Amino acid sequence: MGLFDKAKEFVTDPDNVAKAKEQLTDENVDAATDKLKEFAPDKADGAIDSLGDKAKEWGGER
Repeated sequence: MGLFDKAKEFVTDPDNVAKAKEQLTDENVDAATDKLKEFAPDKADGAIDSLGDKAKEWGGER
């Protein structure tokens, strides 16, 4: 099994998906997007915010 196959197996494992969703609180997503915006060019802020919004939707309400 190659590295790509192992990575695909890891990210599709239901236990790993559940663990990831537990970490997707609005506060954690906001902290991550704020940190990304510190390093990314200003013109990327809108895209980073959009990704953060999608992550919050995927994580559901906590």
